[in-house]
Amino acid sequence: MSRLRSIRSRSESDMVNANEVPLIVTIPHSGEKVPDQTPWLKSLPEEVLMCDVDRFVDFLYEPTLHKLHIPYVKTEWHRYAADLNRVPEDVDATSVIGNSNPAGMHNRGFHWVITTYKHQLMKEPMSVDAHNELVKLVYEPFHAGVRKLYADLHEKGFKKTYHIDAHSMPSLGTSEHRDPGELRADIVVSDSKGKSCDPRFKDLVIAAYASAGFKVGYNWPYFGGRVTEQYGDPKREQHTLQVELNRSLYMDEKTKKLKPEEAKKVQEKLLFAVSYVRNNLLHIM
Repeated sequence: MSRLRSIRSRSESDMVNANEVPLIVTIPHSGEKVPDQTPWLKSLPEEVLMCDVDRFVDFLYEPTLHKLHIPYVKTEWHRYAADLNRVPEDVDATSVIGNSNPAGMHNRGFHWVITTYKHQLMKEPMSVDAHNELVKLVYEPFHAGVRKLYADLHEKGFKKTYHIDAHSMPSLGTSEHRDPGELRADIVVSDSKGKSCDPRFKDLVIAAYASAGFKVGYNWPYFGGRVTEQYGDPKREQHTLQVELNRSLYMDEKTKKLKPEEAKKVQEKLLFAVSYVRNNLLHIM
């Protein structure tokens, strides 16, 4: 059984046992496994390979999600190979042979060509077959898992769904970001510029993380990604937020190693924040 399938199965049993609110979490960028279709990633030094991975986000959130019986989906696969916060069409001639999108249009698209620190990842585009294999291996199972969580909530009679898409971010914007050189907040909450959720859910999530002791920013430098675009649809009562966690709070950003004592404190704050959301969600439904 794959890691994704085992996580999903555990989440389903948790839901049956205890979940009383329509809240789900996705963690699309914590995976570190490199698939065979991207051999160029296998020889990279750790500092480069882990440059843009949301390393440890699953480790930080999972104790809370288990304790509160909140269903979630994550993946084992590396985002440079297939980024789950993109769609398979987010490719160009640099990443997939013969693609009609001009070279450079999607340098950090579905397949990453360069890192946010300008490390070159792909020296030449992959074949169409390799692209399609990665869609089937990485993209389709993850999003099938997300859709199942939504379906499970609907089967329980919930007409509204609330969804946190959990990520991490570097503490300082690079030249490849919207905010080069800017120090970032502890948490950045994004709602696709107000399009992906009821503003009351956004306000609740911001209040939750702020009450937990985090400094919270809103829609800068992140607006949300394809997950918020795909699932956040207030007209259908689907409310999705992207939540970015500052990596400097729990890891050495150069070596990509966890700082255990700091990480424990972050876990405690995340338990408080997610509990706050869960306990107050019924007030906005």
